[in-house]
Amino acid sequence: MSVLAMLLIAVVALLHLGFLVLEMFLWTRPVGLKVFRQSREKAEQSRVLAANQGLYNGFLAAGLIWSLGGARTDVAAFFLVCVVVAGAYGAATVNRRIFLIQGVPALLALAALRLVPGG
Repeated sequence: MSVLAMLLIAVVALLHLGFLVLEMFLWTRPVGLKVFRQSREKAEQSRVLAANQGLYNGFLAAGLIWSLGGARTDVAAFFLVCVVVAGAYGAATVNRRIFLIQGVPALLALAALRLVPGG
């Protein structure tokens, strides 16, 4: 696995750890309200769903970190494709910027994984 691919995979993993924190712990706090552009009332109503979503983002991060630990390109590719699919679904159902924040970095990591010599 190339250094570029590993760096991009680490970025995607860190993004998803950040999503975990935002969705599980900061959803109803001022930073969470601002990031997700919602009212306190709406955040309170969706708090449990957001925490569940945050947990799934944590699983994606864990899989990507696992792939880095053993330089497993197959594992990295699987979890990156999962991220791209989740980003595409989020873009289609919620807001297109989700794909820019979530899907594009994963696509770049996938490209580095497949296209860079040693990837």
